[in-house]
Amino acid sequence: MEWFTGFEERRFAVNGTEIFARVPSNGVAAGKPALLLLHGFPQSHVMWRRVALALQNDYQVVMPDLRGYGDSAKPVGQAEHANYSKRTMAQDMLELMHTLGHKRFYLCGHDRGGRVAARLALDYPQCVRKLCVIDIAPTLDMYDATNMAFARAYYHWFHLIQPTPLPETMINAAWKHYLHAKLGGWGSGGMAAYEPQAVAEYERHFAKPETIHAMCEDYRASAGIDLAHDRASREPAVGAQKIACDLLVLWGERGVVHKMFKPIDLWQAQCTGAVSGQAMPAGHFIPEELPAASAAALNAFFQ
Repeated sequence: MEWFTGFEERRFAVNGTEIFARVPSNGVAAGKPALLLLHGFPQSHVMWRRVALALQNDYQVVMPDLRGYGDSAKPVGQAEHANYSKRTMAQDMLELMHTLGHKRFYLCGHDRGGRVAARLALDYPQCVRKLCVIDIAPTLDMYDATNMAFARAYYHWFHLIQPTPLPETMINAAWKHYLHAKLGGWGSGGMAAYEPQAVAEYERHFAKPETIHAMCEDYRASAGIDLAHDRASREPAVGAQKIACDLLVLWGERGVVHKMFKPIDLWQAQCTGAVSGQAMPAGHFIPEELPAASAAALNAFFQ
């Protein structure tokens, strides 16, 4: 793809699975800090295309597909959905970065990728220099605050977690309509932000039943084992586990997080580092709606 000039495709055997990623074509470059960008649902690393081009001169940008997404492996869900826990997915990403020679790195995640990134920062504080999460509040806080308005807006949080194969069967029957409804919804103003090539990539993956199953497993894990991990991290009896690095929070002023939560306050409660952030004039899919502003915000924070 022309928008990925300067990057090459690679596959990595890590943590018992295979992860696809785009990495700099020139390998590890001395003097450039590493930056790991993690995508969300229902997308792939393609969502970062314009942000990555804006940042590649200053960072060694790594863009993987999370397990279950894009061109990465899509294992069948295990008992308690443990192989799609954010702890497991975070370990995928850590091993990927270590394989590339990056022991410490900057980290940014949007949507599901933000939840993986937050768990990575909790479990491996020595590896994350700074963290940015985009358009999310902590999973446990969002579930605990569930009311009618939230359930209506984020109904997929409750649909996708139903036992297999019910949600998979329903989505597979109209996968393209479902995908476009998600990409164009959540205050994002329709499909105008997406180039035809990007839409084609999202469709290529979403058309596969194994992708839809994996995405459901991701959400099932978030409603079960991830909540258990989050509660354990907050348990004062064993020493509350908090994000130790500085954190930047970005969210869309037309999105659900802005309307229903106070993201700065909620993240500050889970961090010992400095927390800053702002609402962006966008919906949920901020890096695609505002790529230049997203890149500028990340560069200002990480530099």
